[in-house]
Amino acid sequence: MKRKITLKPVRFDDAASRAPTVTRPVCSRARALAMDTHVAPHQHAWTQLSYCTSGLMQVTVAQDDLQTTFIVPPSRAVWIAPGVQHTVTVLEAAELRTVDLHASVSPEGWVACRVLVVSKLLRELIHALEGSQPGPRDTALMALTLDEITHAATQALGVPMPRDKRLRALCEAVVRAPGERATLAEWAIDVGASERTVARLFRTELATSFHQWRQQAVLAHALPMLARGTPISQVAIASGYRSDSAFSAMFKSAMGQPPRSFQYKNGL
Repeated sequence: MKRKITLKPVRFDDAASRAPTVTRPVCSRARALAMDTHVAPHQHAWTQLSYCTSGLMQVTVAQDDLQTTFIVPPSRAVWIAPGVQHTVTVLEAAELRTVDLHASVSPEGWVACRVLVVSKLLRELIHALEGSQPGPRDTALMALTLDEITHAATQALGVPMPRDKRLRALCEAVVRAPGERATLAEWAIDVGASERTVARLFRTELATSFHQWRQQAVLAHALPMLARGTPISQVAIASGYRSDSAFSAMFKSAMGQPPRSFQYKNGL
């Protein structure tokens, strides 16, 4: 039985005094958020890196007429470009860290939202910036933080939803039943389109293949289960895999770590 979710709405302080400046272009702050906390849709004039040191959050962004949902575990962060509307839902109690960057220091060409891998060094830098005061040390911390962000690896952890009604219906059906191993041709029949048409729509609307998109949907489904300590065998079955080993191989290939590394409630 699925647990009943009662979202706890909160708002972040978006006051101008919080904004990064030319003289202090990188700012970090921490906030503890309870499970099921929901941050209302909002946007910033600055770039933001959202990261949680513990717990699990879901970040949904609306950019270029597309809505994309990112499931963000520790060791990953979402890069949110200026002016992009986004919402945050806490799936497991989280220690949220946000890093705000002034336009003058944002990496050139980084206009699309993305997921970054948070290195151990970047994690410590973000923490050190929280209480840092203006001075030579603060300047050095900001410079090194920017360098680490710029060189961070990216990871495909977003589940974009298309505009086309037929493709959207198919994608929503897959999200509702991530363990269903139907072929693209079988999914296409359900929405009244040919396999060729749907495959073309995946390429033109989402710039991906059905296989790649479905894998992201499966990961988005599996990560919260792992975070709650669900046995890997159960997660594998719920994700449509007949064996733990096949699921674990897919997961490690996509995430760079085995699924047990994300079972936070088991102390791993």
